[in-house]
Amino acid sequence: MEFFEIEGGKFFSKAVVIRYVEAFNRGDLQALRGLLADDAQIQGVMGHGLFERIEPVWRQLIEGYGMQLRIEELVAEGRIVAARYTETGTFTRPAFGHEPTGKSYELVAMEFFEIEGGKIKRRWGARDSASQLRQLGVTAS
Repeated sequence: MEFFEIEGGKFFSKAVVIRYVEAFNRGDLQALRGLLADDAQIQGVMGHGLFERIEPVWRQLIEGYGMQLRIEELVAEGRIVAARYTETGTFTRPAFGHEPTGKSYELVAMEFFEIEGGKIKRRWGARDSASQLRQLGVTAS
């Protein structure tokens, strides 16, 4: 795919997002932290805040749900990068107060990033959490 090439900085902001996805898929929270500006604002379905507030949520998604992202579309305009993913996972470890069901899920997720100075300054995420919970067999408590 052409967006993996960095030519004269043209695809630099896409490259930051690609490294973010690769770190997320490895479960490497330290690498994720390194891609974020010190004051990066992270917003998503389960809340918003700085890395310290969001890190426990990401840890449960990675470790409990086995969350993986596959890039389907990646578009950059100025400092903004938009990503559309296929998100998958299997609920194998306790997460969010629920015991694992062993069930898997697949859904469409989207994230928008503002890149500044080679770091993620802001990140917005949108996904169908209700569909995810249904597929994983999790009921509201």
